[in-house]
Amino acid sequence: MKRCVDRFVHQILCSDSYSSDAQAPRWRCCPLAHKPTFKTLAFVFCVFLVGFFLRLQWIKAPTYWWEKGIGNEDYKSNLSGVNLYRPSDATCPPYFRWIHEDLRHWRETGITREMLERARKTAHFRVVIVDGRVYVEKYMNAFQTRDVFTLWGILQLVRWHPGKLPDLELMFNCDDLPVVRSNDFWGQWSVLPPLFGYCSDESSLDIAFPDWSFWGWVEVNIKPWRKILEDIREGNKRTKWEDRVPFAYWKGNPEVHRSRKDLLKCNLTQHHNWGTLVYAQDWSKESRQGFKQSKLEDQCTHRYKIYIEGRAWSVSEKYIISCDSMTLYVKPKYFDFFIRGMVPLEHFWPINDQSKCHSLKFAVEWGNNHTNQAQAIGKEGSKYFQENLKMEFVYDYMFHLLNEYSKLLTFRPTVPAGAVELKLETMIGSVAGLTKKFMEDSMEKFPSKSGPCDLPPHDPTVQREFQNKTLNALKQVDIWEKEYWKTQRKGKWIWD
Repeated sequence: MKRCVDRFVHQILCSDSYSSDAQAPRWRCCPLAHKPTFKTLAFVFCVFLVGFFLRLQWIKAPTYWWEKGIGNEDYKSNLSGVNLYRPSDATCPPYFRWIHEDLRHWRETGITREMLERARKTAHFRVVIVDGRVYVEKYMNAFQTRDVFTLWGILQLVRWHPGKLPDLELMFNCDDLPVVRSNDFWGQWSVLPPLFGYCSDESSLDIAFPDWSFWGWVEVNIKPWRKILEDIREGNKRTKWEDRVPFAYWKGNPEVHRSRKDLLKCNLTQHHNWGTLVYAQDWSKESRQGFKQSKLEDQCTHRYKIYIEGRAWSVSEKYIISCDSMTLYVKPKYFDFFIRGMVPLEHFWPINDQSKCHSLKFAVEWGNNHTNQAQAIGKEGSKYFQENLKMEFVYDYMFHLLNEYSKLLTFRPTVPAGAVELKLETMIGSVAGLTKKFMEDSMEKFPSKSGPCDLPPHDPTVQREFQNKTLNALKQVDIWEKEYWKTQRKGKWIWD
């Protein structure tokens, strides 16, 4: 057999179309002038081997090829089989109702171009979605990688619900605190700026949106929500509730707010037993040591876990309540998008923020003397997140919020001259290390098999019932707590 000699693959094999009979073209060796080098033959063999393994799906194409269509066959094939307008048969969780309330202030006036531009002075970036493409115009850098993973999350939303999002334009603030104070616009609703952020409160009008950590928090090594939720679920299995330490546990950064510094006073000492174990987290030291002592799935070892806000609402909320422990929830000032579906005494135990130590002591005593009820509250809290805060519902919430918001726009969204299009391969290709890993881990590789859940209609009656139920539970705990300390001062044992 004649040997093929050349450096290039396309010159090694040639199609022989000249055949005396009606046979299919044969491949033959071309007459070549130079003997191939070992590197050339090795290269040809490697290309063949990689192609063979990709074909058998023994290996996967790099993630950043997806947008280019390389390794994206699964996404495209699933995309073609999805009915983009097929409704889901699932009703959205109750907290979705608050979308109507958060947008209520613009229901009468709509959102004008002037209103939107007013929000620019406190926004970190503008997002524009036109024809299913996402564009961003950045105004200032956010703390750490908040803006990066928030934008990444919006890009994943477009992949999860392709072709569904309407054209829209919005402003986003990545700080902890809400900034649109309602008192500043009293009687001036026609100029009220719509601004998205991670939380709000009763005196603010910021629109609550899922925070960046759902796609990963690189700086403290917290994995994307879908993965960490699985890890915490497995961690819960390691120690049965009745075998857990019968104290309340908290670990975090106390320096961000005086309320957390006050919590340190409730720690167990030789002179005081408030039933709590409180630890200050040094994130700089933890980072240097490889985050070995801060794995969230390893912290589900106590019967009770404390949630307390930081500078504003805290990302730690969802991780703490997912632990099967009864969450001792210190009275908050702020709310995120999902907490407004949770009820005291059903999903968590409320703690008085004005007398933390006494309130925590009573909660632990009550739980240790009502173990079945305390365990049930812890289980219901975890169940709430496992069932109502799956990433599927996070994306559905984002979709419905943005969809309802777009209906209020009185202008046609346009892409600003300074905006750039967000593309998958560009975002992944521009980062490295843990940032890249978290992006790859949180990337939606397949579109949703169904449409978003059905958004509950706006019903003020249902919301009032929820608020009354919450208020009654808070009053009940307050009565129990006062009775406990009254009997303690008299030297009686309340559980007799």
